[in-house]
Amino acid sequence: MAKTEKNILSISDVSIGYGTKTVAKNINFDLEAGMLCGVVGVNGIGKSTLLRTLGGFQTKLSGDIILNDKPLEKYTSATLSKELSVVLTEPPASKNLTVQELIALGRQPYTNWLGTLNREDKKQIQASLDAFLLDELRNNKCHELSDGQLQRVLVARAMAQDTSLILLDEPTTHLDLYHKVQILKMLQELAHHKQKTILFTTHEIELAIQLCDRILILDGKDHPFGDPCQLIEQKHFDTLFPSEMVQFDNKTGTFKVNK
Repeated sequence: MAKTEKNILSISDVSIGYGTKTVAKNINFDLEAGMLCGVVGVNGIGKSTLLRTLGGFQTKLSGDIILNDKPLEKYTSATLSKELSVVLTEPPASKNLTVQELIALGRQPYTNWLGTLNREDKKQIQASLDAFLLDELRNNKCHELSDGQLQRVLVARAMAQDTSLILLDEPTTHLDLYHKVQILKMLQELAHHKQKTILFTTHEIELAIQLCDRILILDGKDHPFGDPCQLIEQKHFDTLFPSEMVQFDNKTGTFKVNK
């Protein structure tokens, strides 16, 4: 019998929104360990709302969110911080911290009330510095960093937190193409080599198609989910944007501007 991988995250008939306003409904997908998943869709379709809901920052309107075989609402904030880590678009509260100090904050769920770092904490911090090419910058203040460097630090902090699930809200915003690819390749490596489950929202649809194991398309209707190649074959990207402006080329996996 074939071995079945355990789902780290299972989403069933989830509706998201604010108060009585529903932003998106009937969202369904599962993610196993070691998967990199991009969430794509037009502006205002609910990408960030979904991510904030999965991160426990706001309550789902309906449906089931199961994280490591346990309903999300059953976690306390303390236990949840050991299961998932989140990188939002907001900059860190204090950019006066050094790179190493900011990454060390990822170990807070495991340290004592004094915040004392033990050998395992220091090992995780060093591994995060190494994985995101930050060792030479470890003593730099975060306000001295470029946007690309700071984004690497924020992802490294999430890695140091050592959770099975990592959520990122548009981690490549404000970066040039090289640094967009760099961040996404690092996330891919973190997922595949450390068996982390990583879900991120993005406007970089073409990069997501090339680098992600799975993609969730928030389209206001069926919210297709699957392998990027399958989604292309099923023509789910064709109707993502108004066809009079841009068209999706199924052969190349890219969008073409109608001139």
